[in-house]
Amino acid sequence: MQTIQELLTQCVALGASDIHLRAKARPMVRIDGDMERIGEEELLPETVEGYCKAMMVRPGMWEDFVLKRDADFAYGISGVARFRVNAFWQRGTVGLIMRVVQNKDIPSFEDLGLNPTTFADLCNKDRGLVLVTGPTGSGKTTTLASMLDFINANYPVNVVTLEDPIEVLHRDKKASFNQRELGLDTLTFAAGLRAAMRQDPDVILIGEMRDKETVEAALSAAQTGHLVFSTLHTLDAIRTVNRIIDFFAPHERGQIRMGLSESLVGVVSQRLLSRKGGGRVLGLEVMVGTPTIRECVKDEDKLEQIKDALMEGSQIGMHTFDQHLAKLVQDGHMTREAAIDAATSPHELKMMIDFF
Repeated sequence: MQTIQELLTQCVALGASDIHLRAKARPMVRIDGDMERIGEEELLPETVEGYCKAMMVRPGMWEDFVLKRDADFAYGISGVARFRVNAFWQRGTVGLIMRVVQNKDIPSFEDLGLNPTTFADLCNKDRGLVLVTGPTGSGKTTTLASMLDFINANYPVNVVTLEDPIEVLHRDKKASFNQRELGLDTLTFAAGLRAAMRQDPDVILIGEMRDKETVEAALSAAQTGHLVFSTLHTLDAIRTVNRIIDFFAPHERGQIRMGLSESLVGVVSQRLLSRKGGGRVLGLEVMVGTPTIRECVKDEDKLEQIKDALMEGSQIGMHTFDQHLAKLVQDGHMTREAAIDAATSPHELKMMIDFF
């Protein structure tokens, strides 16, 4: 029987982005977005349970998992990868789903297909809020890691991260990094953020803005001289603004719109798409906090005008998701058919492609 280290090493070598282990089933991996079974034998319940115990290295983790029935944590194999692990019980047996979050050096902007000028501009602000959004598995963690690595390489600042769990380890270069994990180092994002404000931070990463309290603390930090990075599970810039506003009661929203408009540096919305010839390619929508964008965020009646501002903002690196799809087709990274299937507005995308 393979050890968990041997199995995970095999999965990483296959190019897996996600690994699914369940009792009475063969292991499954996700490669280029598609699920595949590997191996010839079904996993025994005691095997999966043993794998789980082997990864829960901190004292009391297994006992806490048995009590709470769910657990999120990070696990690393030196020289292979780090994994974000969700352990759970299903039909009385343990299941494990793991995301491969780092199996090589942190990629650069160019490696990811990000505009280096635009993303460097987002990273060199003294204060404000930068959001990276998208569905689960869209590469948000990798994009944020690349941005923080750029800061690490170029600026002598203090960076505090609050993560659930810590996925990418940052070694000090010019910057100083303090990485804190929920459950181990702090109990909640909001509590950790309040504490971070007393730790002389210049840059703060919040793993996810999950609730009203965290959003309030993030906006406060962004408005008081800190550069704040975080994520949301939203598909585009307009939905991102609406999602933040929706955390609050109607009578609070005017003030929140004002605060968000003043602090928003940029929103990067992304999805991983099918690359022509195989593999995955990053599709992006980029919004920068220009005076026009700030006015649209502040005035609810002007929110839909954000799309026009993005389409006309190419000189400063802004574009809609469909505009980026058209460029990916033009550059040979996607087929026309795959881009149209992924488009927000297939009709508009067809016209853009034909125009190119």
